[in-house]
Formats: sequence, structure tokens, C-alpha cells
Amino acid sequence: MKIKPEKQAEYDVGWNNNEDPYGRRCFTFAQGWADKMEERMAAGAKLEDVAEECSREEDTDGITGFMYSMAVSILAQCWEHGEELRRWHNIKTQLRDEGERANETGGVLNPALLNIGP
Repeated sequence: MKIKPEKQAEYDVGWNNNEDPYGRRCFTFAQGWADKMEERMAAGAKLEDVAEECSREEDTDGITGFMYSMAVSILAQCWEHGEELRRWHNIKTQLRDEGERANETGGVLNPALLNIGP
């Protein structure tokens, strides 16, 4: 996983501060997912064409929706292709226009949330 050089220290702090299995899995999932996407992108694929498939391949243990959104957030902040992934994720996850709004503000939608209403 190619971490932005200016974000390496921040990533290392997150990694080192998440020793519990749940928090650590957010990081290991993010790292494995990014590695898989990078490999395919190096062969000429576009991120949006491989992100979902690579996510499924990396999810060998049934991560939660929250863990997935944390992985997107980690990658959005630290990975060299993170902004592209964040924007793809938000549009893919949106129900109406909330993904577009999140893309404008720098947010990450949480797919684990339930949206009730018209």
C-alpha cells in the first residue's frame, strides 16, 4: 500500500493505537484492499472498476459496515489513491444525493447506517 509520505506518521500512529482485534482489522482490511487495488491498477485497471471486487476478496471474515467505512476513511486520509476511493465509495453508497454532498465536504458515508423516510 502506497501511503502518502506526509501521512506515514499519522498512519503509523493509527496502526499502533489499534491493537484490539476490531480496530486492527479495520487497518488490515484497508491495507489488504489497497494492495489488491494497486496490483490491478498497475496492470491498467481503473480504481472504480476493481474497488468492489477487491473489497470482497479482502473480506475473508465478514467485516461490518462500520469497519468498511473506517477502512475507506483510513485510505481516504493516507493512501495515494484515497481521495478517488472516497469519492467512488460515496457515490456508490448514496441513496439520494448525500454521497455528492459528502464528496463536497470531504466526508465518508457509513454504509452501516439505516435511512428511514421518504
